Amino acid sequence: MSREFPIGLTPPDWLVRNLQSQPAPVNWAAVARAAIAMTLPLAIGLAVGKVEYGALASMGALSGVIGDTADAYRMRILNIAIPQLFGAVGVTVGSLVFGHGWLAVAVVTAVALVSGMISTIGAVASVSGLLLLLNSVVGAGLPMPGEWWLAPLLMSGGGLLVLVLALLAWPLRSGVPERSAVADAYRTVATLMSACGNEAYDQARHTVTQSLNQSYDLILARRTRHHGRSPDLTRLLAQLNAITPVVEAAPAAHLTGEPLPPEVTEAVRHLAEAVETGYTGPIALNLPVPTSETTRAVDHALRHAAEVVRTPDLDPGGIDDRLGRPAAPRIRAARATRNVALSAASWRYGLRLALCIGVAQVLVSILPVPRSYWVALTITFVLKPDFGSVFSRALLRALGTVAGLVIAAAVLAEVPRGWWDVPVMLVLAPLIPALTPRGYGYQTAAITPVILLLSDILNHQGTALLMPRLLDSLMGCGIALVAGYLLWPESWHTRVGDRLAKAVDDTAAYVESAFGRDRTDPPARARMRRRLYRDLSVIRTEFQRALTEPPPTGRRAAAWWPLVVAVERIVDATTAARVRTKHGAPLPSEAEVAQVVMQLRELADGVREAETLYAVRTDLTGPAGSVLEPLRQEVAAARAIASPQ
Repeated sequence: MSREFPIGLTPPDWLVRNLQSQPAPVNWAAVARAAIAMTLPLAIGLAVGKVEYGALASMGALSGVIGDTADAYRMRILNIAIPQLFGAVGVTVGSLVFGHGWLAVAVVTAVALVSGMISTIGAVASVSGLLLLLNSVVGAGLPMPGEWWLAPLLMSGGGLLVLVLALLAWPLRSGVPERSAVADAYRTVATLMSACGNEAYDQARHTVTQSLNQSYDLILARRTRHHGRSPDLTRLLAQLNAITPVVEAAPAAHLTGEPLPPEVTEAVRHLAEAVETGYTGPIALNLPVPTSETTRAVDHALRHAAEVVRTPDLDPGGIDDRLGRPAAPRIRAARATRNVALSAASWRYGLRLALCIGVAQVLVSILPVPRSYWVALTITFVLKPDFGSVFSRALLRALGTVAGLVIAAAVLAEVPRGWWDVPVMLVLAPLIPALTPRGYGYQTAAITPVILLLSDILNHQGTALLMPRLLDSLMGCGIALVAGYLLWPESWHTRVGDRLAKAVDDTAAYVESAFGRDRTDPPARARMRRRLYRDLSVIRTEFQRALTEPPPTGRRAAAWWPLVVAVERIVDATTAARVRTKHGAPLPSEAEVAQVVMQLRELADGVREAETLYAVRTDLTGPAGSVLEPLRQEVAAARAIASPQ
């Protein structure tokens, strides 16, 4: 039975969004790896009489468990091994300044600056920056047993144990995750085609973008070394590229307002099955006879995809390379370093993180706060905007800590230290990968008792850890909220407004590339469209994070959300118009294209400069029945979005 709150007690929308559990299946393989990787070092340490060493290795395994999220084996190497190297540097630097007072404060603050800056490069760099700072805080706050080199060796060894366990099945399943990802991309496209003409289209399009992003990322993880030499990789890349024309035809079909025949969806599903099984025989599509520009585009795209899917041997030189060959790792590393050093966003985030860590380190240096390194530890986890809203993470961190302390209290009070720690860890460790996908609060509740158990093994303070742990966590959340959130009111606009403005500018360039005087070649235009949809997917995620924050940020995000959807529809309308011209529709005039481009650039300037949206009337004219008529309507709708009164 549903229960309604009294009018005055209805929880705000942002609070409901924060507390909702995310539905997610349990990754049983990751659960098993966590249980073994975090329990085995502890058992070995007890067996050889060096339980402190085992606890350090289990701490390292914990970071590996947190990074154990990829399906493809090569991505697992990147997600786990590279962050472990940064973690080893972090714990080494931290342990070298342990007990050195203000020098430790300065060094950890400097590490926070570097950590924040490199976190803006990408997902792997973000986790690497997290472990760099996290382990330096631990090293500077806890006495490490043995020589200076032993702690980084043990912690890295624990993390690499997770990687070894994750790679055990690689010889048996080589290439399977990549092939499954490409097949899943085909299935999401099938769902997209079935959604054409109805309200489910926008969500289906977003799902396709995410699926293609994941598939291309998996291929790119192998591509620098293997492209042109691996027949399987060549075929998967060709199959992934082959679905792009089908995705491009979807907006044109959707704009007709009529659903596509069910045979179209079934055809894409047949292709997905052929990709996953490696089938190379004839594929019966059973498509209806096309009767319009749009249906001809869909028919042509599907038949091309079927031809590529069924071809067993593909010449790498003959592939329509829509991605472009990635640069060598050395060149990409140099480019990333240069971008970080010159990026205002990376400096802004690095300074925010350094400010918060510096305040925490100074505070615990002048106040008698027990277990003081937990303050900086909390800030390190909370102040990760690329992991979610800072406000939401602070709130959920506090709630998750309270829940985790309840479990930790029972463990520390009732379970004697020694061999009983092994079965306790065997029970607690699997909860981390099982609960992490459900939300940050659940992850915190799972990690807290594990960290406290390992800390007690190192320091033997028992239940005396509990209240200081809660106090330090609340202090860390408070510092992150004040110094990392409230003092940076412009951060919302730089996170969202500038990105959205750039996406609108890129959309104008896309319109020019599709219909302007200097039209680009199809592969370059496809790369531009993929990059646009990827950027819009990131912006959509950022907006959804902002919606979990209280006013004014949450209210502002809600007001700007329709503009995000409008820009996505503009890109769709441009793609649809290009598909129609390719299959018989006349090209628009240069004046008509220039008018649309001018309106988009003005919209981008307005988004870049404004804190709130305001309505702009625009009169876009053109010949009736022009291929750009739907695009003109979408641009006019985007400029007519007003801010709330």
